[in-house]
Parts: sequence; structure tokens; C-alpha cells
Amino acid sequence: MGKYLDPRADLTFKKVFGEHKNLVISLLNALLPLKDDERVESIEYWPAEKIPKRTQVEKDSIVDVCCRDNKNREFIVEMQMTWTESFKKRVLLNASKAYVAQSEAGEPYYTLQPVYALNFVNENFMKDVDDYYHYFHLVHDKYTEKVIDGLHLIFVELKKFKPQTFTEKKMQALWLRFLTEITDKTLEAPAELLEDPEVSEALKILEIGAYSPGEMRAYDRFWDYISRQKTIEGDNRRMIEKANAEIAEANAEIAEAKAEIEKLKQDKFDTARKLKAMNVMTTAQIAEATGLAAKEIDAL
Repeated sequence: MGKYLDPRADLTFKKVFGEHKNLVISLLNALLPLKDDERVESIEYWPAEKIPKRTQVEKDSIVDVCCRDNKNREFIVEMQMTWTESFKKRVLLNASKAYVAQSEAGEPYYTLQPVYALNFVNENFMKDVDDYYHYFHLVHDKYTEKVIDGLHLIFVELKKFKPQTFTEKKMQALWLRFLTEITDKTLEAPAELLEDPEVSEALKILEIGAYSPGEMRAYDRFWDYISRQKTIEGDNRRMIEKANAEIAEANAEIAEAKAEIEKLKQDKFDTARKLKAMNVMTTAQIAEATGLAAKEIDAL
């Protein structure tokens, strides 16, 4: 094992971003689509009872880095290790719940503040596009500058991220490198990460020596669970692909049989047409010879 633990695990992700306000502020400012005058300045973590609960099938999702800033904007940060289509709906549900909860005290609607859901996905789920950063919000379908401010859903496909330059969006690149390059096999962190004070602090938190035996067991259990999930999903995917292939093969055979039947029927019509043109057989005789109905022969 290397010097660090993997920051994508439940335990480590929460320690870095769920217990150190300055680090989650840096992450939010780096990854969220905020203008300079909208940057997060300070935050408070949500009370435990407000954190969205995970179901038995959602153990691979971190849903406990939640906070509110000094402008009352709310933020939910998650790491999704295995992708399912239902994850998008769960993100929308959790963000919607956070938005609606603001009105529970009977405050007027104009006091409602935006909710940002920042989701790191450890798989490629938009296979038809090259971009790793996906921002969803409410916009006019024609006049895209017209926006209804409320829910902001951001998905980052970690496996698509490739650092290109540090002159533009430097902190975004550094945090994504932190999440994609540091694993439990890392012996020495890249110099660029160590040189930044905030990322360097996050790396310090990941050092193996800072974790108790109980925490290490929890860390290992998390990765065992992820391995089982991926195995199950891989088996399910192969079963679905096999079933789809068998269905496609059966459909091809049905189409081929239909084509053959149509060809045989067309041959009968061609034979009947020729016999009728020869004018040597009655309609009844042609019908008996070809198997066609008399009305079909009369229509030729």
C-alpha cells in the first residue's frame, strides 16, 4: 500500500470535504458555475437530521457532504462510484427536497435560494459526448439567456478528465487531479498538488498514518462493496447483452421467414398471372394449382 488512501472512498471523501470547511469551499468555487461575485465565502454544514439518507442499494453514494453558505444557498456534494440511470433522478429529488424545505417556515417565495448539487461520477455515463463537465439548470428552450434560478445540477465524469493546462481553471484541474490521480497505491503525490496549500492540506488528511485500525477496516469494507457491486452489474450487463443478442437473432430469423413467405406468395401470383394470360385454364383450376383464392386470381 502507498502513502495515501483513495479520496473517492466514503470515509476519506467525508473526512476531507465533510469536516474541513475551507476545503469544501475551495472545491465548490472550483467546480460550480459561479461568477466572481457569486463565489462561496463561508459555509455551515447541515445538521445530521437534514442529510438525505441512503437506501441499501445506494451505499456507494456519498450523500453526507451538505452545507449552506452565508447567502443561504445550499450545496450537496456526492461521489457516485457505480453509475445507474436512477442516480440522476435521486440527485434531482434530493436537490428538490432541499429547495422545498426552505419554504417550510412559511417564508415568502422570493426568499428561496438556489440549491447546487455537485456530483462526481467515477464512470462514463454520457458516452456520446467528450466533455467531462455537465451542467443542468432551468433555461428557456429558445432564449437560453433566460434562466429560472433554483436547481443547479452538475455532473463530473472523472474518467474523462484529462488535465491540459494550469493557466485556466487551475483549482478545478487541481481538485480533479486530486480525485483521479491519488489512490492507495500512491507513494508520492505530484508536485503541483503539493504546492497548492489547500490540496496539500487535503493530501495530509489522506495519509494512512492518520487513520485508526477501525477506520481502515471501514475503508476496506467500502472497496469490497464497490467490487461486489461492479461484479454484479457486470454480470447483469452481460446477461442483458446476451438476451438482447438472442432477441435480435430471433427477430432476424422471423424477418427472414416472413420474407421467404412473401416470396413464395409472390411466386404463386406470378404463376397464376402467367396461367391466366395463357387462357387455357379456368379460375378454379388456377386456384387449385396455385393455392390462391379465386378472388385473388380475378383481381390479377
